[in-house]
Amino acid sequence: MNKVILITGASSGIGKESAKYFAAKGWHVIATMRNPEKETELNTIDNILVTKLDVQDTSSIAHAIETGISHFGHIDALVNNAGYGQMGIFEAMSKEQVINQLEVNVFGVMDTVKAILPHFRERKQGTIVNVSSGAGKFTLPMLSMYSASKFALEGFSEALSFELSTLNIKVKIVEPGGTTTNFGKTSQDVFAAGIADYDPFLAAAGKMFDAMRNGLVTAEDVAALIYEAATDNTDTLRYVIGNDDFMLRMKAREEMADQDYMNLMRSSFEKHLS
Repeated sequence: MNKVILITGASSGIGKESAKYFAAKGWHVIATMRNPEKETELNTIDNILVTKLDVQDTSSIAHAIETGISHFGHIDALVNNAGYGQMGIFEAMSKEQVINQLEVNVFGVMDTVKAILPHFRERKQGTIVNVSSGAGKFTLPMLSMYSASKFALEGFSEALSFELSTLNIKVKIVEPGGTTTNFGKTSQDVFAAGIADYDPFLAAAGKMFDAMRNGLVTAEDVAALIYEAATDNTDTLRYVIGNDDFMLRMKAREEMADQDYMNLMRSSFEKHLS
């Protein structure tokens, strides 16, 4: 029997590459997105079903799951990939921007997990892969709300893994660093600024991000790691991928004393202020 996976946010980037990767490995794929009528590639692949799912619409979540089960018979795994990065100055963010970031990156994941759990419990098995970020382990300037959403996702996923372990349902977290996707463009489209007092900070933060962009990993690389997480049959919770700068920051966060780490991060940012 073929394995079946449902992937959210499959219209581009990591989600699309994951759909293609799993399909190439012989899985049946339910590739979901907000506007499936615009998709022109995934719907040409025989073992991929493209259907609508908007993580801010619980009825569309339920319908996508029902459609996938009706089409393929069952679902073995879920990849929660849909999300975006709200960047900018927190003080400049509107209440709507703050709420939208949490609704998509946190509540959307929770609603999708809750909708699929009865099916997994009925089958006495299942795997949930939540795509987090390095920003769920350490923070950077201009990422206050994105980090807040990913820190919340990390805590939710870790606690959920304990709850579901006795039901033979695995929970995995994939933590990518910077990737060669349209994430940056999407983040710029919703960038919050416009307060002059922060201009020196924004200029320094921009230089820091520019220095971090060497050797970004590809969406295909992340898709391969998601596949590993979904298929390795271990109880490993976290899977990390990123360039050298990213991996050094992850190591520093995990191994350094808290104040030493904070001093290191402040110095790496402040050197760009001059």
